[in-house]
Amino acid sequence: MSESYLVHVAVEAPQHSALSGPLTYRATHPWPAGSVVQVPLGRRVVCGIVWGAAPEAAAEEGAGLALRDVHSGLAGLPPLSDAWRALVQFAAGYYQRGLGEVALAALPPELRKLDDKQLALRLRRAQSMSLVPQGGEPELPPLTPEQQAALDGVDHGGVSLLHGSTGSGKTEVYLRLVARTLAAGRQALVLVPEINLTPQLEERFSARFPGRRIVSLHSGLTPAQRLKHWLAAHLGWADIVLGTRMAVLTPLPRLGLVVVDEEHDPSYKSQEGARYSARDLAVYRGKLEQAAVVLGSATPSLESWYHAQRGRYRRLAMPTRIGGAALPTVRLIDMNHVPREVARTSALSPALLAALGSRLERGEQALVLLNRRGYAPVLHCPDCGWKSGCAHCSAWRVFHRIDRTLRCHHCGACERVPRACPDCGNLDIQPLGRGTERLEEQLAAALPGARIARIDADTTRHKGSLEAQLSSVHAGEVDVLVGTQMLAKGHDFRRVTLVAALNPDAALFSSDFRAGERLFALLMQAAGRAGREAAHSAGSEMLVQTWHPAHPLYQALRAHDYAAFAARTLEEREMAGLPPYAHLALVRAEARTQEAAQAWLLAASEQAERLPEKGGVTLYPPVPSAIARVADVERAQMLVECESRPALQRFLAQWVPGLHALRAEHKGVLRWAVDVDPLAI
Repeated sequence: MSESYLVHVAVEAPQHSALSGPLTYRATHPWPAGSVVQVPLGRRVVCGIVWGAAPEAAAEEGAGLALRDVHSGLAGLPPLSDAWRALVQFAAGYYQRGLGEVALAALPPELRKLDDKQLALRLRRAQSMSLVPQGGEPELPPLTPEQQAALDGVDHGGVSLLHGSTGSGKTEVYLRLVARTLAAGRQALVLVPEINLTPQLEERFSARFPGRRIVSLHSGLTPAQRLKHWLAAHLGWADIVLGTRMAVLTPLPRLGLVVVDEEHDPSYKSQEGARYSARDLAVYRGKLEQAAVVLGSATPSLESWYHAQRGRYRRLAMPTRIGGAALPTVRLIDMNHVPREVARTSALSPALLAALGSRLERGEQALVLLNRRGYAPVLHCPDCGWKSGCAHCSAWRVFHRIDRTLRCHHCGACERVPRACPDCGNLDIQPLGRGTERLEEQLAAALPGARIARIDADTTRHKGSLEAQLSSVHAGEVDVLVGTQMLAKGHDFRRVTLVAALNPDAALFSSDFRAGERLFALLMQAAGRAGREAAHSAGSEMLVQTWHPAHPLYQALRAHDYAAFAARTLEEREMAGLPPYAHLALVRAEARTQEAAQAWLLAASEQAERLPEKGGVTLYPPVPSAIARVADVERAQMLVECESRPALQRFLAQWVPGLHALRAEHKGVLRWAVDVDPLAI
């Protein structure tokens, strides 16, 4: 009789199954922890990761149990490391998700389909990946005293917050840190918030590190590319990994440095599945693997700033722009002084049009930001009041004039614009409000002869389209660039001397307590696109059209004073008992009716009251979500608050496992989830 072993395997089980930990299987081979195997789960054979082997005594005790067998495994793939499994274990526990869900989501989907023979072929392809071509020794730019101080100040075993103004040369500090890491024989992981920032980063790293393997990991790769790059990272062949938030869970056997660029960006927080924060996991990973962690931003998140103020992170300041370039002058255009008829018919104030005209005369570029795509947020009928609401969501369908469609940006529903009002038959239905399409049209009419380009999610759908449009901007083929917030992040527009922000006021009075922080970061980052070339910086400007010019946020923006904004906002947060002075979780429920969703949340709240110890945890009453219906599904939420993070974690660990049983009593609930450290409420 062949010898058998018991192994614990993490598999991706459905959330409603309440299987959060690894399952036990029988194996004829002593698979080491971290091995990727194929195991039966229900009627399917699924991919799993061996999480540990049972001791011999336990194997003997399990001899009579009806355990299922491991089918096969990837013997040719080195096991995933103890440190990687510890990171996944932490993420699953902290964010209240199944261990297998987090672990398997970190693997390339293609890996799950391979046998050993197919894996061997993929390994050969990954090993043969081209190195960055050898060239002459790149000439390094001289470091400013601030850059040198930041480089010297990075905490090799801890977390450093690199607070550098836009254009201060943070990327050069990252490059020097990576060089130092590679010289020590270790790997570097560099994270950026969005895919559209990876091409220019790859270009800079490839130019700086000839003879090194550089791979990228993000959702824009094909499945085959993602597998090849992941294998190169896991096997230690790749020296540098560049990626978005998903890359934080990449196995790296020699990790020595993690850089999180634009660490404040909300894109680092996943809004689906495990809803993890890549920035926070990067901090934890650095501690696990004794790697230096650098969080960089001109506008740090208030949580990171708070930690730096209290000594948990080392703060490194770089307030001066490279080459002595001046920060742009911020000018507020008071829309209360613009004639009502002008403000009603155009998004562009006379002062803004005059500023754009003067830039055109000098041959300089301008960037105009409006954080709303489409032609208009809604169509309406002036006779009966009809508006283009979505039949499936609590939202408006946006009017896109180019293809004459009404599109819901939440559920994707799309239909042709009606010829007349569906309610009263009026032929004169009109756009209400403005989007980037309409702004582009108004700019073309107001600035005849100007070369105007629009970059937003609609114009960059096709592969390579964003790179092509950015190249034309850099080549000087565009005079005025129109776009959404995607243009405010990290792009190095050397010829832009004027940035204008239209209609930013809505965030000042939002019910979301983080809205002001996000607006300030967006405007500061946008301002940083202007005057990056020292020769053009003296006259660079940012214009903000606002109805509330006296607001403290705009006054801090005028002074480029992030510290003043942070101090005031943290004081407000402390008075209100909000993060970082308290810790939150949001329980979300989705059902066919709002009543069913809220009933499930009420039952969950009642269950929490029966727990032996709530540890200072407060549960607020259930309420509809900000957008209560999406794709015919009603959504509700319940806020959980506690002053102590460990106490909140202990409470969630007690409470969440019992919530699975509530599904049997509340048949109308389709899905539920816990969002720890939510970004929006």
